[in-house]
Amino acid sequence: MIKIAPSILSSDFSKLGEEIKSLEDAGADMIHIDVMDGHFVPNLTLGPPIVGAIRSVTDLPFDVHLMMDNPMDFIDDFIDAGADNITVHAEVLSHLHRSIMYIKEKGVKASVALNPSTPIDVLEYVLDELDMVLIMTVNPGFGGQKFISPMLGKIKSVKDMINSKGVNVDIQVDGGISPHNIDKVSAAGANIFVAGSSVFSGQDRRLTIRKMKERANL
Repeated sequence: MIKIAPSILSSDFSKLGEEIKSLEDAGADMIHIDVMDGHFVPNLTLGPPIVGAIRSVTDLPFDVHLMMDNPMDFIDDFIDAGADNITVHAEVLSHLHRSIMYIKEKGVKASVALNPSTPIDVLEYVLDELDMVLIMTVNPGFGGQKFISPMLGKIKSVKDMINSKGVNVDIQVDGGISPHNIDKVSAAGANIFVAGSSVFSGQDRRLTIRKMKERANL
């Protein structure tokens, strides 16, 4: 099932509640929340108090992407704040399976993100425990970057791995997604699309989201 997950990293933070309501009205399927610590990625963004503050604004699922060196120190805080899915990066966790199981035991969905240069074999022994794999299609840290085209092959490889294991795991992509390339990314195997600049820079968010869904279903 095709889903669009606008990233509030590109929103106007001075009216964040209004922005989220606007996304819900425009047909967004979930809200993607980029959490950056200034160490794992060269940017610093929001924390659990902001997530808790906006939880009452919408019933849409909160998709919390932890781009952090020490994500497990904050898992409970983000779950308490209202996260429905927690994504951690394989690159920072020595005990990836243990971390995934901890998240799932807390009653929320667990996902693993891979940076562009990270090989997919890290998923081999945890895939059957995951709800979603997030493939970064830009180097994380900033919005508005250009899609890295070789990631299409990586998406296909992850999809093949999922099919070969016979598991039900979503593939999310994050970085440079727009109505102009979403059809190719969908054809490669992705079904959940994080969109920041492409949604927030347009005049009509409803039209942009609808067009993205239509093109992803081609």
